[in-house]
Amino acid sequence: MKKARVIAFYLPQFHPFEANDLWWGKGFTEWTNVGKAKPLFKGHYQPRVPADLGYYDLRLAEVREAQAEMARNAGVEGFMYWHYWFGNGKRALERPFNEVLASGKPDFPFCLGWANHTWATHTWSSEVKRKERTIMIEQLYPGEQDYIQHFINVLPAFQDKRYIRVENKPLFMVYAPLDIPDASLFMNTWQRLAKENGLEGIHFVGLSAGWIENNQKILDLGFDAIAPGNLWVAESRVKGKWKKLLVHKIRERFPSVFLDKYSYEDIIEELFTDYDKLDNAYPSLIPQWDRSPRGGRRAVIYTGATPALFGKHVDRALELVAHKPADKKILFLRSWNEWAEGNYVEPDLKHGHGFLNVLKEKLFI
Repeated sequence: MKKARVIAFYLPQFHPFEANDLWWGKGFTEWTNVGKAKPLFKGHYQPRVPADLGYYDLRLAEVREAQAEMARNAGVEGFMYWHYWFGNGKRALERPFNEVLASGKPDFPFCLGWANHTWATHTWSSEVKRKERTIMIEQLYPGEQDYIQHFINVLPAFQDKRYIRVENKPLFMVYAPLDIPDASLFMNTWQRLAKENGLEGIHFVGLSAGWIENNQKILDLGFDAIAPGNLWVAESRVKGKWKKLLVHKIRERFPSVFLDKYSYEDIIEELFTDYDKLDNAYPSLIPQWDRSPRGGRRAVIYTGATPALFGKHVDRALELVAHKPADKKILFLRSWNEWAEGNYVEPDLKHGHGFLNVLKEKLFI
């Protein structure tokens, strides 16, 4: 028996894709940034090198099967695949999940998260200068007809027996809920369509970022639950609110002046808030964090993450959900494979299966 339902964020970026070919050169994937990362200070763990699965390609079914087996063994309930819908039917990086859905393999639970953000050149490369930043794909919200088209696109996933549910409703996360100009129209449209197609409804989860107050703003929009991000909150507690704001403003203009580093141990001490205790709040597990492969000196970096410290972090998170209804004892693992953000639990050459082993140890009663 498991103490919580752990759902791992899953990035489908690890395969060649025409937009990346166009902007960055043929064959570009997240591994490109991961492989060329360099240490920025003494003892900085870069580049990070994958172990068991190597520099994999998510077009290969055997890779996806191996990932699912690793996750299942560690107690992860399922993957939350990031799903890209930019409006007017514009998609990206859909191939891995489409193949999972069509093939029925791996036979491992999943849900979807709408990564509703604009793609810009500086998101993926530290080498793009401020004045040269360009929008690659803009996130649009064309209105009700587009919401209907979007729902039709994901309906086959919602109807799949593997889809993760809460109160028998498919769980659907939104990355930037406060960015949707007509969130009520979006959710009401989907709830109506869900019931018209034999579902009991949709369980909408809004991912919160920034200040604590954003959690309540998301709930006030009508989301069924929140996933408190809390990274900015924890960083502000560790560094001091006003110093954090000052550093942020300086680095916006002069990103290479100094690094924004934090001790991982300090971050996990300050990560959770009272919102995480709510029945309709699903806390985050942060195994590591180092975005320098993408952001260079602009990145936020957490130093000193180890499986042992991660274990303490998992213990605290489990205490937060212990009292909640069984269906809502949910923890979001951020992430399974965000290698270019230094935010993953897949095996690497330094820690091996350490993070996965600790998760398994803590989860099973």
